Amino acid sequence: MDASLLIGLILGYFGILIAISFFAGRNDDHQTFFLGNRQSPWYAVAFGMVGASLSGVTFLSVPGLVAANSFAYMQVVLGYVAGYFVIMQVLLPLYYRLQLTSIYTYLEGRFGPNSYTTGSIFFLLSRVIGAAFRLYLIAIVLQSAIFDSLQIPFWLTVVITIILIWVYTFRSGIKTIIWTDTLQTALMLAAVIITVITISRQMLPDTDLLSYVYNSDYSKIFFFDDYKAGNYFFKNFLSGMFLTIVMTGLDQDMMQKNLSCRNLGDAQKNMLWLSVSLVLVNFVFLSLGVLLYDFADLNQITFDRPDQLYTSVALSGQLGSAVLILFILGMVAAAYSSADSALTALTTSFCVDILKIEKMEAERSKRVRKMVHLGFSALLFVVILIFRELNDDSVINELFTAAGYTYGPLLGLYAFGLYTKRPVLDRAVPIAAIASPLLAYFIREYALQVFAYKMSFEHLIINGALMFLFLWAISRTPKTEAS
Repeated sequence: MDASLLIGLILGYFGILIAISFFAGRNDDHQTFFLGNRQSPWYAVAFGMVGASLSGVTFLSVPGLVAANSFAYMQVVLGYVAGYFVIMQVLLPLYYRLQLTSIYTYLEGRFGPNSYTTGSIFFLLSRVIGAAFRLYLIAIVLQSAIFDSLQIPFWLTVVITIILIWVYTFRSGIKTIIWTDTLQTALMLAAVIITVITISRQMLPDTDLLSYVYNSDYSKIFFFDDYKAGNYFFKNFLSGMFLTIVMTGLDQDMMQKNLSCRNLGDAQKNMLWLSVSLVLVNFVFLSLGVLLYDFADLNQITFDRPDQLYTSVALSGQLGSAVLILFILGMVAAAYSSADSALTALTTSFCVDILKIEKMEAERSKRVRKMVHLGFSALLFVVILIFRELNDDSVINELFTAAGYTYGPLLGLYAFGLYTKRPVLDRAVPIAAIASPLLAYFIREYALQVFAYKMSFEHLIINGALMFLFLWAISRTPKTEAS
């Protein structure tokens, strides 16, 4: 397809996003930017969060997982459901009771200012890494699909990508994102569904799709045979549960959307329907992977890495122009539905937690917020260029591995705060937060080298447990108990 037509489609798409931004967010005060005035309909939040939870990483990488891991990823997804239940019953009631703007404010009241700053910094680090990975992925595909033919360099592709996000988020933040995410999720799901239908019609004119997937060698879900293997059920299930707790429940990005709901009940309904939706959607993505592998094999379509499978098939043109157009739009939508809210959450956390912007004079604080928003856009640009030089593995594994180390201290902090009453030596918390991921990394490598034990994502659990133990070591018995 002609590159100029694809550019026109993308520009038209972003024109719609900017129009949504204009109509949804004419007010640019802090309550609008940070929390959408707490007036977001729960069903819009839930639908939009499907796209934000999946992101461009899932859109491109999950279908490619089936060759090496079959449907083992569904074991992680089932763990997500348990994680969402914990968020519904434990974390959301806490956040709404305290009426938080930044969820890390809880750490200041529970432990002290050093713990508060540590939690916020670890989130900022985690989200910069995660958002940069997602944008890196989209930039690579856009580069190969469109901009290489126009001789536009990769760095300029990244600049264009980030500027487009900034344009429709800088004014009204989360209030705009609730509605743009709804559109982006719809486009992403439409792309996947149309791709599945198109391949099915070409390859399976006389075969039921579900039966075809069920009988595929790729479709095994549950693995109980080898506890040392990375696909062992209980490892995957627990990893999925704790990944959800930290990457949704302890993540300002995802919780900011929930906190924009009218009340706790609406936020809990959002979590419930999100968990159900993600099980169904991830199953569709894995089923798409079965079809894509078989279609690529049948039509001799080659690719270098698993996360390039969907891209290679779509860009081959053998599924027709409609699939190609929807793939490009769906891919852009998937990446931007998580990256735009990440940029807003980074701005929120830095302004509220680090700069204490709510204590500033109104006009000055608005200027500061906009400068911070622009600053994080520039930071993402730099990090993406670094990833361009370093990345040599499946993007989804890179993302989750990095998140496991940076979110682990947050898991330990919140677990210790919620399930003990012991005060800690606040000035020692940053040291513990650095020590726990380092030690977790060495444990992971030692288990692999000495015992041939391959961890899934359970290094996150180990990391959080180490942080909990370190906090216990620097804590004391509450005075009420001692007396």
